Amino acid sequence: MAGLQQTNSEMILLSWVRQSTRKYPQVNVTNFTTSWSDGLAFNALLHSHRPDLFDWNAVASQQSPVQRLDHAFSIAKQHLGIDKLLDPEDVATAYPDKKSILMYVTSLFQALPQQVTMEAIREVEMLPRHTRITKEEHVEVHEQHFSQEVSFTFLLSSCCSKVVVSLPTL
Repeated sequence: MAGLQQTNSEMILLSWVRQSTRKYPQVNVTNFTTSWSDGLAFNALLHSHRPDLFDWNAVASQQSPVQRLDHAFSIAKQHLGIDKLLDPEDVATAYPDKKSILMYVTSLFQALPQQVTMEAIREVEMLPRHTRITKEEHVEVHEQHFSQEVSFTFLLSSCCSKVVVSLPTL
């Protein structure tokens, strides 16, 4: 039940983010890991609710991912009172930590307008499952597959050794 509640909370949060950042063509948030590593999503989320705080084009086109992340975290701290809970260098990676991103986006959700439409929720439900898979889920699937292969190989080798042992000699 807790897993279902977490999934629903993540879906609503992802719906809110996608709805908020829809008008930013450079931003396509499909998960709480890789979609955030270039810093554009954080800045677009802030700019969509508070366009008076900074020039979107300047941030989107001229800065590195670490600079964009630092910019977003500084703006959120200065104008929304959200502590810098993340280090830009930790987010600007191939697979940022999902729980950390969720925690920070939840802080933004609490500080910014929270209206989410059913259309936005339906859109998230329609996202292909593979776009929402996390590194941990990817590793878990491979570990499970490997475990099944090992079990099958062991079962097969046990079975075959019994068959070989029970064959009559000629």
